[in-house]
Amino acid sequence: MTLDKVRLGQDGNGPEVGVQGLGCMGMSFAYGPTDVGEARATLERALELGVTLYDTADMYGMGENERFIAPFVAAHRDEVTVATKFAIRLDPERPSWRGIRNDPPYIREAVEGSLRRLGVEVIDLYYMHRRDPAVPIEESVGAMAELVREGKVRQLGLSEVTGPELRAAHAVHRIAALQSEWSVFSRDVERSAVPAAAELGVTLVPYSPLGRGFLTGAFTSARELAADDFRRTLPRFTAENAARNAALLAPLREIAEARSLTLGQVALAWVHTQAEAHGVTAVPIPGTRRPSRVEENTAAASVRLDAEELKLLEPVAGQVSGDRYPGMTSTSAEREERES
Repeated sequence: MTLDKVRLGQDGNGPEVGVQGLGCMGMSFAYGPTDVGEARATLERALELGVTLYDTADMYGMGENERFIAPFVAAHRDEVTVATKFAIRLDPERPSWRGIRNDPPYIREAVEGSLRRLGVEVIDLYYMHRRDPAVPIEESVGAMAELVREGKVRQLGLSEVTGPELRAAHAVHRIAALQSEWSVFSRDVERSAVPAAAELGVTLVPYSPLGRGFLTGAFTSARELAADDFRRTLPRFTAENAARNAALLAPLREIAEARSLTLGQVALAWVHTQAEAHGVTAVPIPGTRRPSRVEENTAAASVRLDAEELKLLEPVAGQVSGDRYPGMTSTSAEREERES
């Protein structure tokens, strides 16, 4: 099979991409050791299956992930849409530290670094990875718009913003895509961001649609993961939370068995079905480092759940134990909770 295509943004100016993309982060960051050969084969197999949106960020391995996909991008430049992000800053001397910068001078510095590491003259889709509320979003998006005018960036995106923030940004410059976590386990984005995206014609790019692998049944507790796996720090996968959340996979298993699907395929089908129910175009970016998983994921792109199956999964998100991130700082959910 080859994936159907959709357009990023609904005004007709965005690129056509496969209805599922590929999250490349885990190939060189966050999820423990990587078989480099298999990861590179995954990039190629994804393209064969119609995956054309490849997602990275400057903070993934402090630039290493951008460098990792650069040879693949160079070999297929006319076939792929490359997306990267700026804003989150890391410090190798302080592994637990995270900073956020959205100011115009930093944006210009960041884009030059990404262009250099990716080895491209223009970035197809450039996201603000997280928002610093101390910097007006109009100011940040204005600086990003200058990059479009200069030919360094083609399309603009935001990540983890609220509906009002998306509207404010879109008033400054067209936003093609909104990337936020959206899955059976994580539905905060439906509060205001999804309705705003539907209204404005912004494409949703759900990250972690497989709950960072948890929704596939690949692991049931962070204890099973490599010592340096980022997921060991996430509240949902530790201690009692992990056991409670593993039990919530029962309705996914029921649907998977009845439809001869995998758990991951049910989770992806839910995202596609939910997006259609909300009247928004969605291009999920499940991440993987294995060609067989790309094949499994792309096979789910045409699957839709029926009303009874959706009803079975409806209560799941409200029963999940633990936040998505420690403290939930700098996310749309955290800001909306604070402001409500």
